[in-house]
Amino acid sequence: MGCGGVGRQLLQHIVSCRSLHAQQGVHLRVIGVCDSKSLVFASDVITRELNDQTLYEVCRVKSNGSSLSALGDLGECIVHGNSESKRKVMDIAALLGKATGLAFVDCSASSETIGVLNQVVDMGCCVVLANKKPSYFYNDIKDTFLLEDYDKLVSYPRRIRHESTVGAGLPVIASLNRLLSSGDPVHRIIGSLSGTLGYVMSEVEDGKPLSEVVKAAKNLGFTEPDPRDDLSGMDVARKALILARLLGRRINLDNIKIESLYPDEMGPDAMSVEEFLASGIVSLDNDVQERVKKALLNGNVLRYVCVIEGSSRCEVGIQELPKDSPLGRLRGSDNVLEIYSRCYNKQPLVIQGAGAGNDTTAAGVLADILDIQDLFP
Repeated sequence: MGCGGVGRQLLQHIVSCRSLHAQQGVHLRVIGVCDSKSLVFASDVITRELNDQTLYEVCRVKSNGSSLSALGDLGECIVHGNSESKRKVMDIAALLGKATGLAFVDCSASSETIGVLNQVVDMGCCVVLANKKPSYFYNDIKDTFLLEDYDKLVSYPRRIRHESTVGAGLPVIASLNRLLSSGDPVHRIIGSLSGTLGYVMSEVEDGKPLSEVVKAAKNLGFTEPDPRDDLSGMDVARKALILARLLGRRINLDNIKIESLYPDEMGPDAMSVEEFLASGIVSLDNDVQERVKKALLNGNVLRYVCVIEGSSRCEVGIQELPKDSPLGRLRGSDNVLEIYSRCYNKQPLVIQGAGAGNDTTAAGVLADILDIQDLFP
């Protein structure tokens, strides 16, 4: 589900890894692909699949910005329009269910997939997510956070994988689950989970004005089209919520303290992107530089991090951290996570690496798909 940058990259990874998977005794049958308007599926989902040529054609059509409904005659596959797609998806799920190892892979960025995922997991299907919204269950349409939906999805923990919702291809969730399932309680997590904000904070540490750094990051393609989407800290907060819930916290996004790098009066409702970059963010330079200098005098550096600690603390924002800590040594756009538990108490378990990018994220999704094969004969 979803044929954007990550979805297309995933299909290409599956095809390019055919020989590698054959050596491992594995064959992934892609039996259906859908976007928000159409579904393409194999004519006989029990015995057939979308061949590699069809998958490449799907990628070509979607990279041109077209709907899957624009696909022509591809032989052994069927294209359904929007009105029929959901019903057909449910038919396939009911037909195959858990017996064949059917996995629903959500590479969309939509909360509209939540209803489908909740139904198919009841049918015994597996779920693999790159889409964050089902992981913290924010419903765009109802504008609510639905803990009951989250509970239903994770009530089958062996059938769900969502590594790429937090650190792209980094083994963040897998590492946490290994600790927790072994009876090693995690009491503190602190991490830089935004490549954009990691880059910004390490650049201002070198004395560069915040405004110049943000403009440069936007020109390099590191930020969203509106950099405030990154600077608000909301993406980091969503990832923090996913991690906090893994630790058993019964919280929603509005329970997390979030520090935005810009004030409300510079928000999208009050100022255009052009105005923000031309004049708004410049007024923030001095305050950030003062905070950088103060941290340096204390022998520390500033990092934008999430902190989950104890039974109640969950916050996202700028923290002073020791220069010689894993987070303090962070440069550039890598993600870094420090996990403290009983076994990793004085010296934390540190996970570091690229935490963004379609290629890295798709590789993480593919690894999750392969991981669930052990559930089936």
